[in-house]
Amino acid sequence: MHYKGFSASIRYDDRDGIYHGQLTDSFDNVYFEGSTVEELEIAFREAIDDYLTYCAETGRQPS
Repeated sequence: MHYKGFSASIRYDDRDGIYHGQLTDSFDNVYFEGSTVEELEIAFREAIDDYLTYCAETGRQPS
């Protein structure tokens, strides 16, 4: 997955039936999840948008 210059790795937990994602190109831990691919994509975009908002509000450089 790619969004606003960020990439993520995705794992599927077959026990719980949930997709888990994590940014691959960041030193910060940004996680998201969804029970469908569509939910996962939405959660990924929301996680990136929230992360960028947090960085802007705190004066941090996204890493």
